[in-house]
Amino acid sequence: MAARTPTRPVGTVTRGTTNPNRLRRMDRWIVDALAPALRRAAAPVAVDLGYGAAPWTAVELLERLRVVRPAALVYGVEIDPDRVAAARGYERPGLAFVRGGFELPLPAVPAAGPRAAPGDRPLLIRAANVLRQYDEAEVAAVWRRLCGRLAPGGLLVEGTCDEIGRRHVWVALGPEGPRTVTFAARLASLERPSDLAERLPKALIHRNVPGQPVHAFLRDFDRAWAAASPYAALGARQRWARAVAALSADWPVLDGERRRRQGEVTVAWEALAPRPAPGR
Repeated sequence: MAARTPTRPVGTVTRGTTNPNRLRRMDRWIVDALAPALRRAAAPVAVDLGYGAAPWTAVELLERLRVVRPAALVYGVEIDPDRVAAARGYERPGLAFVRGGFELPLPAVPAAGPRAAPGDRPLLIRAANVLRQYDEAEVAAVWRRLCGRLAPGGLLVEGTCDEIGRRHVWVALGPEGPRTVTFAARLASLERPSDLAERLPKALIHRNVPGQPVHAFLRDFDRAWAAASPYAALGARQRWARAVAALSADWPVLDGERRRRQGEVTVAWEALAPRPAPGR
């Protein structure tokens, strides 16, 4: 039998910038959102897609998911073979590093210890700071491709954060497509909510202009933040919670007080989805 020619990874090499704890805000949200599905899943497989020049985020994802489900498995997937080779020394039972791209070649390479069985689909695909380096026109096709790989009840979480994880915005997608947008910040360093605009994911970053929903949302958020300034004396969390409560009168805010106290707000995707430019 002729040897099979390896599939060429789908995607391009990104800058690979990473730091320990950079994705802690995203991970905290993921663990909360996916906890019931993690406990139910027969094969709780997660993917850290495009983990970068160092494997910290994949190692941390495994540790955080295993607080909820000790049997969780994580694959770090990178298109750069040198990054994969450098990460192999961090493999452990339930954690493996694989060369690949958006095709997610999970069953083809054995993991260290437990592994996903052929045909298993990931319950989580986390793609942080990856698509920001692609053209906006490429995002929808990548979303569809990755969502098509998800297990029932699974999530694709795709977004962008700063270098040390103080400011982060991500989109959560199910097998059917985008569901929500979450804004998260270290509140002590936040001057106004619209400071998060520079961390919008690729699908939204160029839509922060008048006439687009995300621009209107951030404008209204800034107004609510300013109106809540008397609560700053009680702390940034109180001010944020008050501003989000006011914002929810006009926008479909989906999370409760507990998430708001973490410096987060989650809004239905439909409310922020880009609108076609006039004349199109």
